[in-house]
Amino acid sequence: MTRIAFIGGGNMARSLIGGLLKTGVPAANLRVAEPQPQAREALGRDFRVATYTDNRLAVEDADVIVLAVKPQVMPAIYNEMRDTLQRNRPLLISIAAGVRLDQLERWFGVLPIVRCMPNTPALIGAGATGLCANLRVTPQQREQAQHILDAVGLTRWIADEALMDTVTAISGSGPAYFFALVEALEDAAVAQGMPREAARILASQTCLGAGRMLVESNESPAVLRQRVTSPNGTTQAALESFSADQLPRIVARAVAAATRRGQELAAALDKE
Repeated sequence: MTRIAFIGGGNMARSLIGGLLKTGVPAANLRVAEPQPQAREALGRDFRVATYTDNRLAVEDADVIVLAVKPQVMPAIYNEMRDTLQRNRPLLISIAAGVRLDQLERWFGVLPIVRCMPNTPALIGAGATGLCANLRVTPQQREQAQHILDAVGLTRWIADEALMDTVTAISGSGPAYFFALVEALEDAAVAQGMPREAARILASQTCLGAGRMLVESNESPAVLRQRVTSPNGTTQAALESFSADQLPRIVARAVAAATRRGQELAAALDKE
C-alpha cells in the first residue's frame, strides 16, 4: 500500500485525508506534519492518523508527499527533508496555487512532481481538480496522484501547464463566482420584497439543482438553457437583460483577470 505524508494539515489536507480513508486507505498509511498544536491534535483525534511536528519524521519512507503549505515556506521545507528526498525520491504532489513545476524543481530538485489545483468543494467531496506532471512522473505515479485527488471529487489531467492558471481561474476561483451570483440573486429578490431567508433558500437550491442537471444530464449548458427558455417568456426577458449588459464579456474579463493574477503570483516567486 502507498504510504502518503502530508506536509501541512489545513482544510485541504483534511479533506484529502478524509476522502482517502473513505476509499479504504488504512489510517496507518497516512501521516501528517502540522506545526499548530490544536490542528495537529484534531487530525489525530478525527482521523486516527500519525501526526508530527517534524517534517523529516513525517516523510520518512513515504512513497508520496503532498505539499499542502504556502509557496513561501517550500524552500525551507526542502532543507528539512533534503536527505529523505535524495534517498527515497518520492512522488511530490503540490496543491499550492500558482506554483509552477519548474519552481518546484528548483526548490526540491530532480524529482517526479505533480502540480494540482483543487477547489474548496473538495471539503464536501465535490471538488474539481486539474493536474499536470513533469516528465519524471511514471504512469504508476500518475495513477497514484489521480487516486489521491479522486478521493475528493472530479479530476482532469492538463497536458499544457500554461493552462493551469486558467484552471485556477475557472475551478479554483470559480466557487467564489458562484457564491457571488447567489448573493446577487438573493439581493435582487429582497429588493422585490421577498424575505431574505426565503430568497437565499430558493436561490441556493435553484443553483444546486441546475448544477446537478448539468453534470448528470450530459447535455451542454446551451441546450439546457434553451429548454428553460420559452419564447417571449420570463426567462427570455432575463436573458436578454444579461445580453444587454454583456454577461459573456464580463465573465471573460473576470477569468482573464484571475489568470493574469495567477501568473503574476508565480512570477513573484521567481524573485525570492
